[in-house]
This record gives sequence, C-alpha cells and structure tokens, in this order.
Amino acid sequence: MHSDYIVDQEFHNETFDDTTIKFKEYENCTFYNCDFRACTFQTVTFMDCNFLDCNFQETKINYVSLRGVFFTRCNFTAVNFAMTDQVIYEFHFRDCLLDYAQFYALKLKKMQFINCSMIATDFMGCDLTEVLFDNCNLRRAVFIDTIAIKADFSTSYDYAFDPDKNKIKKAIFSQDGLKGLLEKYDIVVK
Repeated sequence: MHSDYIVDQEFHNETFDDTTIKFKEYENCTFYNCDFRACTFQTVTFMDCNFLDCNFQETKINYVSLRGVFFTRCNFTAVNFAMTDQVIYEFHFRDCLLDYAQFYALKLKKMQFINCSMIATDFMGCDLTEVLFDNCNLRRAVFIDTIAIKADFSTSYDYAFDPDKNKIKKAIFSQDGLKGLLEKYDIVVK
C-alpha cells in the first residue's frame, strides 16, 4: 500500500493514473517527464513541487491544491483549471503549452506565465491582478470581465483585449500591443 503523504521524492518517466494519484499529498517533490493524461485528479495536494517536461494534456483536474508549484515545459492543452482549490494556492508556468486551457473565474493574482503558448485560453471572470504574461502567444485568448490591474502584457503578443469589458487600471501593454486593445474599433494603427 502506498503512503498518502509523499515528501522529498523525485519521479522520472513515470505514468500516473487514478490509482496512483488520488487522495495523495506531495511536498517538495520533483516530477521529470511524467505522464498524467490518464489521471482524474481528485483531492490531490502539491506543495512546493516542480514539474518538468510533463504531459497533462486533456487531464481532468478536480479539487487539486497547487501551493508553490512550478511547471516548466509541460503540456496542458485543453485542461480546465476552474476546479482547483483556491485556498492558499500559487502556481506558475514557464515554456508551457496552455492552448485551449480554461482558468474561468479563478483568482490568479501575481501568477507568472513565461514563454507560454496560450492560444484560445479562457480567462473569463479571472482576477489577473499583477499577473505577468512574459512573451506569451495569446491569440484568441478570452478576456471578458477580468480584473487585470497592474497586469503586464508588455512582451506578449497577438491578443485582443477589450478595455470596456475588463478592468485594466495600470496594466502594462507595449506599443505593438495597442493593436490588440483597439481591435474592436476596426481601425488601422501604423
């Protein structure tokens, strides 16, 4: 029988499924090149964990706690994060594939998305206060009813962001990004 509390472990090239992941708590663990596609995450906690080159594509994430978690070069295509535990959570993404992911109505304050592909990602109703979108492809990403106060989009690209449908006080955009702010007006910016 496997312990429900796993600490200071490394996992290499493992394939996880429901029987190996449900109702577990991982602390200070690192996952290298692991496959989570067969998982339906349920009541799982990750604290101070790192995931490198892992595959979560189309994984069902339900009631997962992510506290101090960093994802690097991971695939989250079509993953719905809306059911993650929102009590004391913090997670960040670097060089990840987040196309068609859903963050609907989450409080993502101070989260970092660095060098990520986020095509058609859903941020509807999210609190993006002080979120960093550093060099991210945000083509067709959905920003409606978001709070993007002090959010930094200055190095990201290919987004459409309607200032009338979002709170963007002191948000940072590059001059090149003005096109995305003015798209709804169908004007040409040179």
